[in-house]
Amino acid sequence: MRTDPNCIFCKIVAGDIPAKKVHETTDALVFEDLNPAAPVHLLVIPKEHIATINDVADSDQALMGALFTAASQGARMKGIADSGYRLVANVNRDAGQEVFHIHMHLLGGQKMGWPPV
Repeated sequence: MRTDPNCIFCKIVAGDIPAKKVHETTDALVFEDLNPAAPVHLLVIPKEHIATINDVADSDQALMGALFTAASQGARMKGIADSGYRLVANVNRDAGQEVFHIHMHLLGGQKMGWPPV
């Protein structure tokens, strides 16, 4: 399994840093964001370290599918699957990526506007 000893999300996966876990599988982890931008704000991460979506390889297809499955489970567990939620994946600094470990923000619990700003 790919890991980065300096990555905060890898440390959360390893159990070295605590997180409020909502859902966990063998491939993915869903936990509450420490600085929520919506009433429900979860982070969905693969347990393997991949820095950005640009670094996803053909061999990662099953892992990427596991992320979406984990996201839908997290939304169900938080009671927002039926009302709706947004998934956001930032890629690189200009898009706002701060932690270089692939992750999706799952946002919900309120009506979302479009386009996002």
